[in-house]
Amino acid sequence: MTYVPPTWPVSIKGVALDSQGRALLLRNERDEWELPGGRLEPGDPSPEAALEREVAEETGWQVTVTAADLLDVWIYEPMPGRRVVIITYGCTVLTPDSEPVLSHEHKKIGLFGADQVPGLTMPDGYKHSIAVWHARLGEPTAYERT
Repeated sequence: MTYVPPTWPVSIKGVALDSQGRALLLRNERDEWELPGGRLEPGDPSPEAALEREVAEETGWQVTVTAADLLDVWIYEPMPGRRVVIITYGCTVLTPDSEPVLSHEHKKIGLFGADQVPGLTMPDGYKHSIAVWHARLGEPTAYERT
């Protein structure tokens, strides 16, 4: 029998904060909040470039991302038997005072303070990444990974 390794999609996500330190989140088709970003595609020059493109497409915000901004890597199972590798980065937002724009890819867009994030319906991995980015920036957070 030949071993066939699993192949899972890779999703690049970003923690982007506005000028008031609120995290930009999008509501998906499962009625969960998620970080902006998307699937890593074969033609992408780097995960960071892919994330910069995705954030602009989904929200209208311009961000920069470097490898040093890597926050976390984890596996998410949005439905039984379907696994996705999630890679999260902190984003430097170049347009933090601009109102984000909702794209056709999501149901809703919102900005949430660190104290609001723990109560949201979203995977704990995203909550953890938001808390880590706030901590790196020296901002308080109400979330601790369990």
